[in-house]
Amino acid sequence: MKKRILLLLVAVITLSAASYAQGRRGLRINEVMVQNDNNYVDDYGLHHAWIELFNSTYAPMEISSVYLTNNPDKPKMYPVPLGDVNTEIPPRQHVVFWADGEPNKGTFHLSFELEPGQDNWIGIYDANGVTLIDSITIPASLEANTTYARKVDGAGSGAEAWEVRDGSDLLYITPSSNNIIIDTNSKVEMFAETDGHGFGLSIMAMCIVFSALLLLSLCCFYGISRIGARISQTNKARSQGLETKALAKEERPAHDSGEEIAAIVMALHEHLNTHDKESTILTINKVRKSYSPWSSKIYGLREIPRR
Repeated sequence: MKKRILLLLVAVITLSAASYAQGRRGLRINEVMVQNDNNYVDDYGLHHAWIELFNSTYAPMEISSVYLTNNPDKPKMYPVPLGDVNTEIPPRQHVVFWADGEPNKGTFHLSFELEPGQDNWIGIYDANGVTLIDSITIPASLEANTTYARKVDGAGSGAEAWEVRDGSDLLYITPSSNNIIIDTNSKVEMFAETDGHGFGLSIMAMCIVFSALLLLSLCCFYGISRIGARISQTNKARSQGLETKALAKEERPAHDSGEEIAAIVMALHEHLNTHDKESTILTINKVRKSYSPWSSKIYGLREIPRR
């Protein structure tokens, strides 16, 4: 028995670890700036190269203990430390790391720097330091204050999925934000075209509400009343020394109706008068003789003083 429990525990831990690692494989390098002269500033107000990571999954992702590096021969160059609540990335959200070579400044300050004017390879390794989650080579031709970013957040794997962004109207730089800023809603526009006055939306909403009420009445009110009647019928049969399972359906005692129950309750009330009679009148009587500890006998003299 103990061996089975131990094997089950090991299997659960293994599956949990596998699913946890599988979730972290959705971590993506999303946007990189190598030379930052007058762009985004860090939490110290300084300009440094930065790397934006993106959680491409639809679940929160804890990235502590993964490794970031700019050298494939040193995969464990910067381990993301444990214990920081900000290392849990919400679904489809971003986090920015600063490549300033000063890890003592905080969790999001890397132990390496990026070199302008040359190719910069960046990789993310899983907690084992062997499994490569994602990598990208930033071209040496990337100019200052421009970024190398994915066209669509977390999508694509080849060079065609990336582009250079210079901060113009269509190629804006978006640290810690979506690479494509969505300012329209296709569903809203579709409703505006097909149902400009909102009649269809109103009818749809009312149908949903009434359907929910009908389902609630059928499942809750009708179902609960049937269950209550069955329990009452079973209790009545037991009080007569009968077992409902041993009796045919037509031989089972009938369930007491609501009128019968109300009549029994009223009869008990009239016969026993068990309920208190209450009124809403509050009477306050003034105390005729006020009490004061100075006039109390316990503070009086017990003996006549003697000379």
